Amino acid sequence: MADLDAGARRLMAAVAALEAAASPLSGLAAQAKKDAREIAALKQEREQLLARIAELEEEGRALAGLTEDVETRLDGAVSEIRAALGR
Repeated sequence: MADLDAGARRLMAAVAALEAAASPLSGLAAQAKKDAREIAALKQEREQLLARIAELEEEGRALAGLTEDVETRLDGAVSEIRAALGR
């Protein structure tokens, strides 16, 4: 009977050690799920930001073309004014 009691104590100690070792793992699993959700949200935000950057780049190109157009027209107007003033 003493052997049975000693075996039961060893078994209980082993179960306690196993529970102690597994306890942090359950916290890590919860953290991993939270991290996965955050990563998914960050990926979505990244895609949105990339789309916005593409829009802004296109707008910048359009504005550059418009600026060039205005510059050409102003140069022409200045030339006409100078010609009218005889300069």
